[in-house]
Amino acid sequence: MPFVSSISIYPIKSFGPSSVKAARIVDGGGLEHDREFGLFDAEGKFINGKRNAKVHSLTAAIDWKDGIVYFKPINCDGDPYSFNIRYEVPVLENWLTSFFDEPVTWRRNPGGGFPDDTSAPGPTIISDSTYEQVATWYSGISVKEIRRRFRANIELACEEPFWEDRLFNEPGTVVRFKIGDVEFHGTNPCKRCVVPTRQTVGGEGNPEFPKIFMVKRQETLPSWATVSRFDHYYRLSINTRVPQSEVGKQVHVGDAIEIIGVSAA
Repeated sequence: MPFVSSISIYPIKSFGPSSVKAARIVDGGGLEHDREFGLFDAEGKFINGKRNAKVHSLTAAIDWKDGIVYFKPINCDGDPYSFNIRYEVPVLENWLTSFFDEPVTWRRNPGGGFPDDTSAPGPTIISDSTYEQVATWYSGISVKEIRRRFRANIELACEEPFWEDRLFNEPGTVVRFKIGDVEFHGTNPCKRCVVPTRQTVGGEGNPEFPKIFMVKRQETLPSWATVSRFDHYYRLSINTRVPQSEVGKQVHVGDAIEIIGVSAA
């Protein structure tokens, strides 16, 4: 059976990943520190790659030990701008407001972060062979770049592309499975947005990207995938929910995956 080859968390929603060897399930059902911080505009909406292309012109990282967040515009040759997230939040918000040319609020939710799908807030899952397959659909896009565009949390090592399509079934059901000793419920193939069509650095877009993707995804849809879950074929990786009984448990690199069965949602 496949096993976990890597775990990625995205500490600041819409920004880059951090690779970890293990991750704890938190109250909201996600991985600890994943999407824990978010940027919000004056209307309380996310400032993200879907709505503001400037996100692609800014890199970010967090030093958890010292409580420092680093932001660096991609055209900046100097050191990144640093802010202490414990007591410099107003300064950070002023800097972000200047960068985005609109009021920005910095928010934190350590109990579950700011998931893309609030009905399935668990970690997203994909296989390494899927990323490799998708990369062959485009000229000049590496597997690494495909991985950064689709932003899944848990990556499985397996030989079959789209193995993870086994982790969802008919509407109204979930596929129960375990990674190590943590139980997950696979809900649906993840609907993608405009973000994967853009380069992760700079944000240059390709309007043909989703068209190519949908044709190839349909052509390569595996026999084990539940076709009824594809109202369109611009879907990749699996959304999940995690039962409350699993909060506090950890997923580790190297953990094997085991499918338990299909249950009512």
